[in-house]
Formats: sequence, C-alpha cells, structure tokens
Amino acid sequence: MSQSAPAGSPHTDRYMKYRWWGLLAISLGVALIIMDSTIVSVAVPSIVDDLGISSTEIQWVQEIYTLLFAALLLTWGRIADRVGRRRIMLIGVVIFLVASVVCALSGNGAVLIGGRALQGLGGSMILPTTLALLNANFHGRERGIAFAVWGSTIGGMAAIGPLAGGWLTENASWRWAFGINVPVGVLIIAGLLLFVAESAEAVTSAAQRLDVSGALLSILGFGALVFGLIEGRNYGWWVAEPEAPFDVAGLSPVPWAFLVAVAALTAFVLLERARTRAGKGVILDLSLFRISSFANGNITALIVSFGEFGLILSLPLWFQNVLGYTAFEAGLALVPLAAGSFLASGAVAGLARRFSPIVVVRMGLSLEILAIAALALLIRPDSTAWLTSPVLFVYGMGVGLATAQLTSVVLADVPVERSGQGSATQSTARQTGSALGIAVLGTAFFSTLKIGTENRLTDAIADNPQVQSLVDSVNASSGGNIASLGADPSTAFIADAARAAMTDGTSLAGWIAAAALVIGLISSLRIRSTPAGVTADAPGASR
Repeated sequence: MSQSAPAGSPHTDRYMKYRWWGLLAISLGVALIIMDSTIVSVAVPSIVDDLGISSTEIQWVQEIYTLLFAALLLTWGRIADRVGRRRIMLIGVVIFLVASVVCALSGNGAVLIGGRALQGLGGSMILPTTLALLNANFHGRERGIAFAVWGSTIGGMAAIGPLAGGWLTENASWRWAFGINVPVGVLIIAGLLLFVAESAEAVTSAAQRLDVSGALLSILGFGALVFGLIEGRNYGWWVAEPEAPFDVAGLSPVPWAFLVAVAALTAFVLLERARTRAGKGVILDLSLFRISSFANGNITALIVSFGEFGLILSLPLWFQNVLGYTAFEAGLALVPLAAGSFLASGAVAGLARRFSPIVVVRMGLSLEILAIAALALLIRPDSTAWLTSPVLFVYGMGVGLATAQLTSVVLADVPVERSGQGSATQSTARQTGSALGIAVLGTAFFSTLKIGTENRLTDAIADNPQVQSLVDSVNASSGGNIASLGADPSTAFIADAARAAMTDGTSLAGWIAAAALVIGLISSLRIRSTPAGVTADAPGASR
C-alpha cells in the first residue's frame, strides 16, 4: 500500500485543497530538468570562447548529463517508493541547484563537467518522482488532466530551453543559463513542502533490504547502453575513429559498451526474477509487465521518444547555420512548438470526456506524423519561419496530446504503491528512446551534411584539394562555420553546398522520425482502449 497522511488530518485537507498548486510545483520540477537538457546547446559557443575548453570537453559537458540521468532513473524510482517520493524529489532539486551553482561559477572544463554530472544525478531523482507524485495525489479524470500538464511541460520546455538559453547568452552570460535554475528551484522546494503530500510504499519485512545488486546492474546496463548510443557517431559504431579514447583490436569502445549493456541487463532481469520468487525486494518488479497497458505502453513510449526528441537535435542547427538565425532567433523559431503543446494541454480535459486516453494518444501521434512529414517535404535552404511556424505548431499540439496521455495509459493500471517503479520504468524507456533517436537521426543528419557537401563539390575538390579541408571543417563544426564561409566570396560556393546538404540532412532526419512515429502509432493499436471518462481508479476500469 501507499502511505500518506491520515485521511481527514489538517495536512491532508490542505494538500487536497491546494493540489493544483502542487501540480504547478511538480511541473516546474519537470521544466527545470528538461529546459536544462536543451538550454546548454545554444550556449556552447560562448562557453568555448570563455573557458577555452577542447571539443572533447564540450562534448562531455553536453553528454555526461544525459548519461547519468538515464542510467540512474530506475534506481531512484524504486528508492523513492521506499523512502518517500516527495523526499527524494526535494533532495534531487537541492542537488540540482548546488550543481547549477557549480556550473555557473566554473572556471575550467573539468569543473563544468563535474557540475553537469551532478545535475544528471539530481535530474534522475526528480523526473520519476514527479510522475509518481501525480499518480499518488490525483485520481479519476483529474489524473488525466495532471498528466496532460506534465506532458505539455516536457514538449514546451524542449522548445523554450533553446530560446531562454539564447536570450541569456546574448544579453547576459552563458553562466546565467545555469544561474536561472536557482530561483526556479527555490519555488519548487516551497511548492513541494506546502502543497504536495508525501507518499511511500508500505514495505513488508520480507522486502526490507534494498536490491543493491539489481541497482548496480541496472546502472551499468543502462549507462553502457546510452553511452554507446551517444558516442557511436563520434567514436565509431564498429571501427575506432581517431577521436576514440582507446580501441581494442581496432574496435571502438562502442561495440564493447553494447556488449556490457547486453550482459548487465540480462543479468539484471535474471536477478530480479530470482529475487521476486524469493519474496525479496527488487529494483524492478517484472510482474508489472504482465499488465498489458504498461508493457505495450512502454514499447510505444520508447518508439515515440525516438521520433520526438531526435528532431530537436537537427532543427536548431538548421535554423542557425542554414537560415542564419542567431541563437535567440533559433529559440524563437521553436516557440510555436511550445505554444501548440501548451494549447493541447488545455484541450485534453474536453477530449477526455469524449475519447479514451489511448485514442487521444493516437490523435496526437497522427498530428506529429503529418507535421514532421510536411516539414521534411517542404523545407528548402531559403525557407523562412512562415513555413516552419505553422508546421511546428501542429507538431507541438501532437506532442502535447500524445506525451501526456501516453503517460496516463502506461500508469493507468499500475498500483499506486508501485508507481515509483512504474514511473521510473516509463522514464527510462523514454530516455532510451530519445538517446536512440539522437544517435540514429544525428548520424543520418551529419552523414548527409558531409556526404552531400562533398558530392556537390566533387569537381572543385578534384581541382583544388584544399577545398576538401574546408568541407571537413564544415562537418567538424556541425555547420557552425557555414556563415564565415559564405561571407568570403572565394568560399561562398562551399557554404551554398553545405546549406543544401544540411537541409537534406534535416529532411532525412524528419522522414526517419515520421517513420518511427508511424511504428509507434501501430504499436499503440495493441493497447486496449477504455471507455471515455473511465480511469484506472474508477469503477469499470480495466485491470
């Protein structure tokens, strides 16, 4: 069972009365970690100029956060069930704020990387507990609305992060991209303490001991998996690239990371099954996967995240390097996505009265597929925001409908006392899907940039080998030197070729994302639909 304050107590009455303020605090917690995972991307050039750090260091500034975040989600979700979900979220927010201060005050790359690692630790404590707290403190139709706000916050902040980062970087300093977290975090802490009730699992004596071995195996397995997905493009998917820190028999670290992931996750599943049979505590209760909505919903969530978050990688680069937008203008161009996502959250309550959650998910996925396909079909090197804005608005509406209601579907039949495990599993599926999307779509995007630019300049490269080094510099800078090449009449033809190739790469990434979302839509057909207005804790809900 889930423990909380006794019914009818003053504390419980206050939490029930002000639960929507509690939702605001929880949503701000989600906003904090999602925004920070995207805000850094537009601040990278300023960070490099200020600290003089290497390309390897800046890569780890961006990636150590995602790596630790994804690796620790499952473990903290389970610990939160045991010791208190609000308590773990509060600790996570405090850690995140301390880490943000470290990042903001860092004077070299090593300190900044350490601060980002600490942020990943704090973020991994926040995300699964936000879902578990919503699951425990909202019921019936209100739970669907709460999940809608949660999901729309993710979609909106993924777009607002680059906008905020660009504005702060241009008008203040990149350090404020981290410093802004402090006042937001203080509001979250106050909101959690004042308006969110604590909840925790009532643990039997047979399951008192924490599954330390399971925790270590899950951290190793998911950490190695995400590492391989992130670093494949840089270190080589099979043969070691020059950037690889080491190679074994000519192989890059990536296949070895995948081997470690398979071994660790296999051992993790076997260990969890054995501990479950023995009645011992586990990090992941595999019996949850006997719940059809949970099992199929997680598969769908992984596939959908592949398509949704992979696209966020290529669009900001395309806006800045092809259309010539500043960091702030690129963030501004993504605002329609956030607007559509927030608007969709307001429409969910009305749709929920007419359609079941999974039907709303399918509506959202359909909008996403149409929008991404339209973007992939129509964008050109001379496109403007007049083309992208309406498409991104529709895409944002799809994200707002699908993301929130998919969460509701996944957790609908999960018992409240195991909501931390369920939330963390769903979050891990999403993070794995987004890492896979970034890996696959990123590879397609950057490979098309390199190959497409070279193919357009074949004759020029043959006549002047120096052109090849400039083409290589375009790929090495992720298109960042296109503007400088375009400003020089003698190299403007290289910039034109690179712009066309980057547009092709963005289009290809869009088509792959749309295909993934089509597979996600098909996968959602396996999830049983419940009547409109019927929820997991209402009479007649499926179990």
